[in-house]
Amino acid sequence: MATPDFVLSLREAVGTAPLWLSGVTAVVTKGDDVLMVRRSDTGAWTPVTGIVDPGEHPADAAAREVLEEADVTAEPVRLAAVGVTGVVTYPNGDQASYLDHTFALRWVSGEPAPADGENTEARWFPRDALPPISDEMRGRIDAGLADEPGARFTAAGELRGGDRRGDAAVGDGPADGTTAS
Repeated sequence: MATPDFVLSLREAVGTAPLWLSGVTAVVTKGDDVLMVRRSDTGAWTPVTGIVDPGEHPADAAAREVLEEADVTAEPVRLAAVGVTGVVTYPNGDQASYLDHTFALRWVSGEPAPADGENTEARWFPRDALPPISDEMRGRIDAGLADEPGARFTAAGELRGGDRRGDAAVGDGPADGTTAS
């Protein structure tokens, strides 16, 4: 499902006014490969992303989104990064900003396939041969692949935590990898 029911209910009450939503990015690995999906709305390659349901733990949301979108079962290993996106304006005029939680997940089972209509492709890529992706998604993937005990985060636009040598800031764009209009 592309838009959760609770968001649709909120939209009935507030129209296209900006919403503040919790989102997840799931950086799933299987050995040296990274799970990527091609979004059906933009054609962009991204890790699996999604919205956290009310009362749901973000790590559980990351695993749920991977199963729903890519038909892969994965277990969360660690929180890799926390970031805030700018305002995203969707084609229908809806606006939202996201508190994104990027998680590193480990593959458990399943072969990637676009499972829910949000994506046209789902497949593994070698970590050193990823398809073209935005700098913002590259930052999330780098955080998910990093061997760091703590999460990276942005504060007033500055990347903090983890190893910041040459890393792109995590959280400078929408949770879903689209661009705001």
